[in-house]
Amino acid sequence: MDRLAPFVSDPFDQPPCRGCSSYLMEPYIKCADCGPPPLLICLQCFTRGFEYKKHQSDHSYEIMTSDFPILDPNWRAQEEMALLEAVMDCGFGNWQDVANQMRTKSKEDCEKHYMKHFVNNPLFSSTLLSLKQSEESKDLDTAITFRPSDEPPRPAFDSALSRDMAGYMPARADFVEEFDNYAEWDLRDIDFVEDDSDILHALKLAVVDIYHSRLKERQRRKKILRDHGLINLRKFQILERRYPKEVQDLCEAMRHFARLVGPTEHDKFIESQTLDFELRKEIKRLQEYRLAGVFTFRGARVYDCLKVHREEERLKRCMLTDLLQCLQDSTACQQWLHSDSGINPVTPILSSAVMDGAGRRNAPPLNLTGLPGTEKLNDKEKELCQMVRLVPGAYLEYKSALMNESSRLGGLKLAQARTLIKIDVNKTRKIYDFLIREGYITKA
Repeated sequence: MDRLAPFVSDPFDQPPCRGCSSYLMEPYIKCADCGPPPLLICLQCFTRGFEYKKHQSDHSYEIMTSDFPILDPNWRAQEEMALLEAVMDCGFGNWQDVANQMRTKSKEDCEKHYMKHFVNNPLFSSTLLSLKQSEESKDLDTAITFRPSDEPPRPAFDSALSRDMAGYMPARADFVEEFDNYAEWDLRDIDFVEDDSDILHALKLAVVDIYHSRLKERQRRKKILRDHGLINLRKFQILERRYPKEVQDLCEAMRHFARLVGPTEHDKFIESQTLDFELRKEIKRLQEYRLAGVFTFRGARVYDCLKVHREEERLKRCMLTDLLQCLQDSTACQQWLHSDSGINPVTPILSSAVMDGAGRRNAPPLNLTGLPGTEKLNDKEKELCQMVRLVPGAYLEYKSALMNESSRLGGLKLAQARTLIKIDVNKTRKIYDFLIREGYITKA
């Protein structure tokens, strides 16, 4: 049976005959039952009934030749391939050089045939267009692209933002280092030769299959990054901060499962949990009104105002009790005045008077309203940040560093805390004493 075979202008580019090791000239024979790699023999060896390893003389065979017309009755397949190769070597439009390289056709024949069948042919043009579109769609699937409205940042190399983006290069839509970056090293020394045993050949194929699976995992991770918009980590974190703290904790826990669902389904789940949280909060507030005997929204507003007033009165009574306990100790009394100066309206006056007698004035407490990280603090931590005038984000970092060091060493000294926190020593001592008192760290 006859099949197409690629035309080769140089006979030395052909593989040698398996029987006599001479360079194959068309037509030649290819065994249809053996391979891969294909077993090729010349006509002389075929007529002698050549046999090699598993190849037998009664196997099915194919006659490999390109001596037949394809597009034009006057042009053979060899000449078509030679024309395309000459145009690729000499360049489009250099028809004289193309004809000189072909040697069998004139300049006019080459130009006329190429323009008719490879440029102005509608069928060939549509085929090229479909191939180009398929390549573009393939590139679109593998590259992590961004919409014009969501252009990723372009940070400087080795900057903090560049490290957050894992070395992503927007101009190339790729990373400096890929996932499993050295996967190709396992293939660098593999070479398929015809004399390999069946076991060695199977092992090499297994290595190639493993490499393909690692490439698929690399593309899967890129797809997750692209679909969920994880390249710009800062923007992703800012979007999460608009949720309440309870929903932020849920987002942190559910982030591990985002790879199993699409981005739309993941966002719908988070939004539904946010709505559920808000509804539960509102139901709890309405139940509180009902238990207090409030049945109208106007009465609810009055109840809220009275509740705030009662809370302020309760804090005043608590502060007065603490003050009576500290009257015998002047140092403890002064510390109480400093810590409660932002709550009791009478306290700042007393505190100012005490500090004036000592020759110094205490700075007013820090207002934490609207500062990021405030919702993650409890009431005592908020009071500490107000007293030492420390933003919540910095306090959480210092707290985490001291807790990790205390856990590692089994205890922490004040001097060690001051080496970890490069701020005012008085603020460091207050933070250290607070964490010791609340049980977050232990004293060495």
